[in-house]
Amino acid sequence: MISLVTGGCGFIGSHVAAHCRELGHRVVVLDDLSGGFEDNLPSGVTFVRGSVTDESLVTKLFKEYRFQYVYHLAAYAAEGLSHFIRCFNYENNVIGSMVLINAAVMSGTVERFVFTSSIAVYGSNQLPMVETLVPQPEDPYGIAKFTVELDLHAAWKMFGLPYTIFRPHNVYGENQNLWDRYRNVIGIFMTQLLTGQPMTIFGDGSQTRAFSYITDVAPVIARSVHVEAAKNEVFNIGADTPCTVLELAHEVARALGRTPIIQYLPPRHEVTHAYASHEKVRKIFQIRDSTPLRDGLKRMASWAIRAPRRPATVFDQIEVTKKLPPNWAALLKS
Repeated sequence: MISLVTGGCGFIGSHVAAHCRELGHRVVVLDDLSGGFEDNLPSGVTFVRGSVTDESLVTKLFKEYRFQYVYHLAAYAAEGLSHFIRCFNYENNVIGSMVLINAAVMSGTVERFVFTSSIAVYGSNQLPMVETLVPQPEDPYGIAKFTVELDLHAAWKMFGLPYTIFRPHNVYGENQNLWDRYRNVIGIFMTQLLTGQPMTIFGDGSQTRAFSYITDVAPVIARSVHVEAAKNEVFNIGADTPCTVLELAHEVARALGRTPIIQYLPPRHEVTHAYASHEKVRKIFQIRDSTPLRDGLKRMASWAIRAPRRPATVFDQIEVTKKLPPNWAALLKS
């Protein structure tokens, strides 16, 4: 068994690659290192540095390795920022995905295309969000993810390319990029606490999310290719119990043993309440319990204290400056 994991140097991708190795897969990782790090890679994988938007490279890899399974996790997953980087968002998250789907169709060897979508496809929908809802994405990131979902369904109907789609949400844990200024609120909070900065919250912190520990997500994604009932299905995956962002801030501070100092920023345009039902994935994959937030934060905090310091990420390809949150605008001037 040979698998391609795109974005495999990233947070979720590196964990999925590791679990694929445990399942006996030979793993090739394709990553441009725009958001991940090579030292995240598990042992025994083949690493190729490059982008999913590089059609000639992707075609070459499919011809050389004849992949049976594709795990597509490469994306620029900054949901809030996607309003201001629309072209970049669609180029990376849609066009790059189409390059992979084309290669998978043409190869004739791919037995399953696994795509990590996002809860962002739902937008402001009824709660808890279930897979039978009609997606109503409200930001370019969610639109991009839903576009790829639709294309995968079309590729199956037209060419017989089997797929499995996961919609994870707010995943956190070891190997997360703590130095990204725009995404992964838990990583942002931990970095702020560890560097003596106030914890910044958009609005009053009453937004609700469910935060999902990585070991509740990555192993399921990895083994999905061996689950026949998961073929051509869509699954929400992650934690069940929501909390407010303000409550989260206090829990993160508790995990690190720090006193939180909260700085409230002007509210940004975002879905206020978002959490999902996981009855379907629990039934198909026979999942029992998920990791309590406090336990997962404790494990991540222990890792974060020892994690290597990285350069802070400042995105310098902003396309739309109108209504750009002031703290992000300030980064462009720093």
